[in-house]
Amino acid sequence: MKVAIIKYNAGNICSVDYALRRLGVTPVITADKEELLSADKIIFPGVGEAEMTMRFLRSRGMDRLIKELNRPLLGICLGMQLMCRHSEEGDVDCLGIFDTEVKRFVPLKHEDKVPHMGWNTIGQTCSGLFESFTKEEYVYFVHSYYVPVNDCTAAVTDYIHPFSAALHKDNFYATQFHPEKSGSVGERILSNFLAL
Repeated sequence: MKVAIIKYNAGNICSVDYALRRLGVTPVITADKEELLSADKIIFPGVGEAEMTMRFLRSRGMDRLIKELNRPLLGICLGMQLMCRHSEEGDVDCLGIFDTEVKRFVPLKHEDKVPHMGWNTIGQTCSGLFESFTKEEYVYFVHSYYVPVNDCTAAVTDYIHPFSAALHKDNFYATQFHPEKSGSVGERILSNFLAL
């Protein structure tokens, strides 16, 4: 099985690479169109800023390429947000795979901290990513922007208010949390993705 990690100006490519290697998979890290089109599974990671990253993707035609990919693709953190229609971060139009907006967390009370950072539970899971999940599980988040619950929501987390912890539409999957930093639960999610 060929697994590709999309290479662009994202900050967590190495940790995703290591997580896959721990599962016995040696991924290809590439921005090459033919390599990505020939992959069985594709991961679109991301740590960074939405407007700058979309500018980078558009300058290389990668925005069109990502939407053309027809194999299972997993977006992580910023990768998930960029797969949405629009982000308040930099007021930028994104890839539009998921027809929803990305919004900035607004604290409602003094103890609400932004970014949302640390371990939190995911529930209401309904996607192949969460095969065999029977209860709420803890995963690791670091983000200041969120995707509201919508028709593509595949898992929900509550921080300040409920939001989409994961999305799924057709061959496109995405998590707001970092499975590569979420211990054994994250390994199960990555394994489930590889088994799709």
